[in-house]
Amino acid sequence: MNREPITLGLKYFYCLTLTLSRSNCKELGVEPLVLRIWIFLFGLAVGSFLNVCIYRLPRSLSLIRPRSMCPDCQARIAFYDNVPVASYVWLRGRCRHCGTAISLRYPIIELVSGLFAVAVFARYGLSWQGLFLYALVAALLVITFIDIDHQIIPDVITFPGIGVGFLTSFVSGHVTYKESLFGIILGGGVLLLVALGYYLLTKREGMGGGDIKLLAMIGAFLGWKAVIFTIFVGSAVGTVVGVALALRKEEGRRLAIPFGPFLSLGALLYIFFGPQIIGWYVALLR
Repeated sequence: MNREPITLGLKYFYCLTLTLSRSNCKELGVEPLVLRIWIFLFGLAVGSFLNVCIYRLPRSLSLIRPRSMCPDCQARIAFYDNVPVASYVWLRGRCRHCGTAISLRYPIIELVSGLFAVAVFARYGLSWQGLFLYALVAALLVITFIDIDHQIIPDVITFPGIGVGFLTSFVSGHVTYKESLFGIILGGGVLLLVALGYYLLTKREGMGGGDIKLLAMIGAFLGWKAVIFTIFVGSAVGTVVGVALALRKEEGRRLAIPFGPFLSLGALLYIFFGPQIIGWYVALLR
């Protein structure tokens, strides 16, 4: 029996378990381009699961059972109709059973997840740091779309995320446990003070508890510097979007704009460009 394909497959699996650096993968004869393709496919599969989370978590449905089904006709979706992106193209964006149009957002989320997987591992290499940061990116994608659709940020993501983020500081080394702990306190505390201040001034709730827990989770994964960066970026972009929407709608001042997507955007920018942007900004002030 030809064992070469099996041996090569084991090499890829060994690399994708994130126990080796890219240089070691090259020593094993694993081409970087092929490895990135595998990572992209892995990201597509994760994106398919993220779609399940986005649909089911706000509805308090199990992520495991029942199997995937058409939300319109309730027909079970066969495994060959559930291949990320490819099945959408093959079915021309419609349910095989009832012909109902399938939202284009499903393959878009899968593609975005795949691209982020490649981007994270290209930026941080095949490491525990890359794995944990990709997990954070995946959580931020789910939170963003749930907040857009339902204006809620599920505790089932943020509460465990805070704990996982803190524990990763002992493993990955991208932040110290002190930076992570301070990030949790600063992230949760700042928005809590803002929310309390807004309520005292207006007697209305202007910020949900989900945003507070989200920023604490970001602080747990990325540290206190990321919290300050995320607040700045999220507030700036959120203000621009809020003003633009207010000018377009008569009830502009009463619009309820979810803040989670803007915080997520700030965290994503920090993951990929945070130190560079901060360095540029500090140099600008000199």
